[in-house]
Amino acid sequence: MLDTLLVAIDNSEFAAQVLQAVGQFKLEPTAKVILVHVVSSGTLDFDAVVDRPHAQGNEIAYREVEKLLQSYQEMLPCESELEIVAGEPAQEILRLANIYKVDLIAIGCRGLTGLKRILEGSVSAEVVAEAPCSVLVVRAK
Repeated sequence: MLDTLLVAIDNSEFAAQVLQAVGQFKLEPTAKVILVHVVSSGTLDFDAVVDRPHAQGNEIAYREVEKLLQSYQEMLPCESELEIVAGEPAQEILRLANIYKVDLIAIGCRGLTGLKRILEGSVSAEVVAEAPCSVLVVRAK
């Protein structure tokens, strides 16, 4: 039984596919889903202490991400929490997975190959390799 799931969400249309895959698990009302969005280091200037943007432009971007996650939150049949943090995506996903002691991490995979994968790295591959739990990798259709 899955009690706590961490779902890594980016701001692409592919994020909905990850949530649809999670929805196939028929989650119990007692389950808890942590919806996570990681802003890559250098993309936005976040305050290190509270992981919130402090410049006005960054506040607008934060609110947009928060609205996106809240719209996904409404689709869930169980309790959920939002986590919007700044840092390296794989490291932050793994850090939150350990904090929440999740049973499953759900993450998307863009299917990068060759030079793009070398240059950009694979967040999903790093999460799979280092996760403290099972990982569901959803490939782009």
